[in-house]
Amino acid sequence: MGCSQMMNRELTAKIMNTLRARAVARRLWQTAIVGCALIVSLAAHEAFAASSKIYDQQERRWIEFTPERAKAFYKRHNQTPASFSRQVVPFRTAEKPGTIIIDGVRHFLYLVLPDKKAIRYGIGVGREGFGWTGIVQVGRKQEWPRWTPPKEMIERDPKLEKYANGMPGGPENPLGARAIYLFEGSRDTLYRIHGTTEPWSIGLNISSGCIRMNNDDVVDLYQRVQIGAKVIVLFQGASLLKGV
Repeated sequence: MGCSQMMNRELTAKIMNTLRARAVARRLWQTAIVGCALIVSLAAHEAFAASSKIYDQQERRWIEFTPERAKAFYKRHNQTPASFSRQVVPFRTAEKPGTIIIDGVRHFLYLVLPDKKAIRYGIGVGREGFGWTGIVQVGRKQEWPRWTPPKEMIERDPKLEKYANGMPGGPENPLGARAIYLFEGSRDTLYRIHGTTEPWSIGLNISSGCIRMNNDDVVDLYQRVQIGAKVIVLFQGASLLKGV
């Protein structure tokens, strides 16, 4: 056998060994990715399961945050649990300051600040807002907004018939002190961030409305957010995947 043939065989063997090594490495990497995805999925599931729980200081354990407990807590303390109170928190995101990010699973709304921080507000998520995700922008803002009950709601409660053409803004209006209207381009999506007459409901999934905040918080957000500001509504588990 000539030298050239031997060199070709050795070169071929080296190439085959390299390809096999790469294939093994690729399989290991794919396995690792699947494993990581499973971990993230499980973490997201656990976070979702824990999203309707609060820590009871008296019992020193996490308990289900039900409407009954929420009403009792608010009646006892005249406020929602501390975790849903407005506060500045560390927050990593590539979005620019002034952006609103809504994590409906955990019942938080974030207003992005400079220096990797955000103002975190507690929210209640209504049926119209639950499960909705997307990227929109603030199209309009309104102080003491007018509320028009949907036809289906009037059918369930005929007493609302008198508001078929709209209920004037005021302390009894379900939209509360302020409303921030979310648009896609020039089109009103019919989704709103608004106040509430039921401050105990913050931290819960509730029967009506979109994204509700207590009135003090929605006034604070209203003063800070600009028309045209970007609004991101996260899908379930997105906060874990994105690290925000």
